Amino acid sequence: MAERSFAREVQDLKLGEGDLFRGEGILAITKALLQSGVSYVGGYQGSPISHLMDVLADAKPVLDELGVHFESSASEAAAAAMLSASVMYPLRGAVTWKSTAGTNVACDALTNLASSGVKGGALIILGEDYGEGSSIPQERSHAFAMKSQMWLLDPRPNLESIVKSVEDGFELSEASNTPVMMQVRIRACHVHGQFIAKDNKRPEFTIKQALENPVRDLDRIVLPPVSITVHDREKIEKRWPAAIDFIKSRKLNEWFGPDEGDVGIILQGGMYNSVMRALQLLGLADAYGNTVIPLYVLNVTYPLIDDEVSAFCAGKRAVLMVEEGHPDYLEQAVNSILRRRDINTWLAGKGMLPIRGDYTAAVLMNGIQAFLEEHAVALLGNRPPLPSADAVLADPKVKALNAVVPARPAGFCTGCPERPIFAAMKLVEQELGEHHVSADIGCHLFSILPPFNIGGSTMGYGLGPASASAFNVDAGKRAISVMGDGGFWHNGLTTSVGNAVYNKHDGVIMVVDNYYSSATGGQDILSSRADNPERSTNNSIVKAVKGIGAKWVRQIDRTYDVAKMRDTLKEALTSKEEGPKIIVASSECMLNRQRREKPLFSKAVKSGQRMVRERFGVDEDTCTGDHACIRLSGCPSLSLKHTDDPLRDDPVVAIDNTCVGCGNCGEVSEAAVLCPSFYRADIIYNPTRRDRFAARLRNAVIGFLQRRREARRVVFG
Repeated sequence: MAERSFAREVQDLKLGEGDLFRGEGILAITKALLQSGVSYVGGYQGSPISHLMDVLADAKPVLDELGVHFESSASEAAAAAMLSASVMYPLRGAVTWKSTAGTNVACDALTNLASSGVKGGALIILGEDYGEGSSIPQERSHAFAMKSQMWLLDPRPNLESIVKSVEDGFELSEASNTPVMMQVRIRACHVHGQFIAKDNKRPEFTIKQALENPVRDLDRIVLPPVSITVHDREKIEKRWPAAIDFIKSRKLNEWFGPDEGDVGIILQGGMYNSVMRALQLLGLADAYGNTVIPLYVLNVTYPLIDDEVSAFCAGKRAVLMVEEGHPDYLEQAVNSILRRRDINTWLAGKGMLPIRGDYTAAVLMNGIQAFLEEHAVALLGNRPPLPSADAVLADPKVKALNAVVPARPAGFCTGCPERPIFAAMKLVEQELGEHHVSADIGCHLFSILPPFNIGGSTMGYGLGPASASAFNVDAGKRAISVMGDGGFWHNGLTTSVGNAVYNKHDGVIMVVDNYYSSATGGQDILSSRADNPERSTNNSIVKAVKGIGAKWVRQIDRTYDVAKMRDTLKEALTSKEEGPKIIVASSECMLNRQRREKPLFSKAVKSGQRMVRERFGVDEDTCTGDHACIRLSGCPSLSLKHTDDPLRDDPVVAIDNTCVGCGNCGEVSEAAVLCPSFYRADIIYNPTRRDRFAARLRNAVIGFLQRRREARRVVFG
C-alpha cells in the first residue's frame, strides 16, 4: 500500500474522556465517528477527503476492537448504497467521498435513500472541493441536499465544531429519519487544533445483530408508484418539522457579537474563519473571535430556520449574506423568508461579493468593506491601511503573464510512467496525423497541457472511452481514448469497455495501469501489484477486458519503452480487426515508487550495503540545441543552461538533481532519433574494492584520452 500512513496519529483515536486531542481535521472526524458509536464506514477517496480513507484504513485495529466495519468502496455509488443498512435497522453508518464529483456518481443511491428515509443515523461526509484550486467543475453540494431533501451541515472550521457536527449529524438524522450531509472544505479537512475527547462507543446495535434478526418494513422500501405518496408526505409532514425542531432546540446554528446592531452578517459555517480574519483586518474583530458586528453562523445551511433568520434580521437596516459559490441558493431563500414576513431589512450578497470563486480573507475584506461603506460607514472609523495585492497585479509585466502561462500549469511528476505514453502518441501523430483523443479523470489529464497538447474532452471518471462512442463510424482515422486503472475499476470496465465491446467500437482504448489510484493519493485498487492483507489485489486488467468480450488486447509491462509504445499504438490505429483495440500500458507510479523505495535505499546505504542509483545526463558537446527531447518529454528535471563554448549561442539541455533515473528522456531520444547526447551514470554508494579499482582504471584511461585530445588541439591549432 502506498497511501499516506497515519499509523502514529491513529494512536490518538484511543484517547478517552477528558483527554486533550490534538491534530488535523481529518483525524478529528474519525475520532468523532468512533465517539458517536458508528457501526460501519465506507467511502471512495478523492481530494480533500482522501486522507480520511487512509486514516480509517490505518485504524483497522481500533475499528475491529470496537466492532466497526470499514471498507474502501469501489465507487461513491457503492458507498452510498452501504447506507441502506440504516434504513431498516438502528445502525449508525457514515460514508465519505469528494463532492460534487462523487455526489454525482452516488446520486441514484442517494435519491432512493432520501426517499425511504432511515432508522439509524446516516451521515454523508463530503469533501467540498470548491474554488480556484479545485480539480472538478464548480458545482455545490447544496443543490443535491435541496433536490433530495437531505439536511446539509457546514461546520465552522475548527476541531470542536467539526466533532460536534458529526455527533449532531447522527442525532439529527435519527430525529428526522433523514440522511444528513456534512460538507468539509479543504480549510476544514486540513485545519489543525484541539478538543476535549470522549470515550469511544461500541455500536449499541451491531451489524451481526441485524443479520441474525432481519427486519422488513414495506413502508421503508422504495417501490414506485406505491411508495411515492407515502414517502413524499412523510418528508413534508414529519421529517421536515422534526428536523426544524431539532436544529432549533439544539441550537446548531450560532450567534456571535452584540445582540443589537444596525447591520449584520449571515454566513455559512465554513466561512467563519475567513470572515473573522476579514473583520480583524478591518478593525472590527480581534484574534479571539470578538466582533462588533452581529454574526449569524449557519452550521446547518439546509434547511434554513425561518424563525432564526427573521429574528436576526428584524430591526437591522441591512444584512450581508456570505455564501461561497453559485447559484445564490441561500440568498434567495433568506430573501424569500424576509419578504413573506414583511421584514424590510435590505439583504446584500452577490454583487457586494463576487458571484463566483473562492471567498478568501482578502475577497471578504473588500466585500464587507463595500457593504459597510453603503450601510454603516461609521463602523469603519479611520480606516487603517489594508493589505492589498492590487499594485502587483496591475503591473503590465504581471498582466502579460496571463497570455502565456496556463491558469493552472499542472504537470506529470518527475519520472511519471505516463509521460512516455504521450511521447509515443506524439511520435505516432507525426506519422499518421492528429487523432481525436478523449481524455479521462486522473493524472493523464495533464497530457492536455504543453508539451503534449493531447486530448479533446473529459466527461467523468472512467468515461473516457464512452465519450468517444459517437465517433464509431467509418473514417480514415480512429478515435483514441485514455483512462487510468482507477477509473477503469471505478466505472470504466462496464460503462466504457463493455459499451465499446457491445457496440463493436472501432476505436483505440488506452488503459494506463500505474498500480494505484494515484491521482487520489496512491491507494491500492483491484489491479495493484502489492500484496495487501486487507484487500484483494493483483487482479489483471487484461483478463477483465477479455472476460467482458474484448478480442484485440495488448499488454505493455514497461511504458518507458517508448519505441514499443509507439509501435503498439500504430498497430492499433491501423489494424483491420473489428471491435475496440485495447492497450494496457503498465508501469508503477513513480511518486509512489519513490515513497516506497527511498526509505529502503537510505536504510541500506546507512547499514553499509553496496547500492547503485542510476542518473542520466546530457553531453554538452553532443547536444545539438534542438530541444526536441524536452518537447517530447516535458520532464521537470529537464532544463536549459548556457554552455561555455564561445562558438555556441544556443543553450543546451541539462538534467538537474531531481532526476529519478527512469530513462524516459533517453528512450524518447532513441525512439525519435533525436540525438545521442543522453548518457547514464551509475552512482555507487559504499563501493567495494573492485568498484574503486574499476573507477581508478576508467579515470586513467579517460584522462589519457583527454590529454591526447588536448595535445592534438595544440598541434593543429
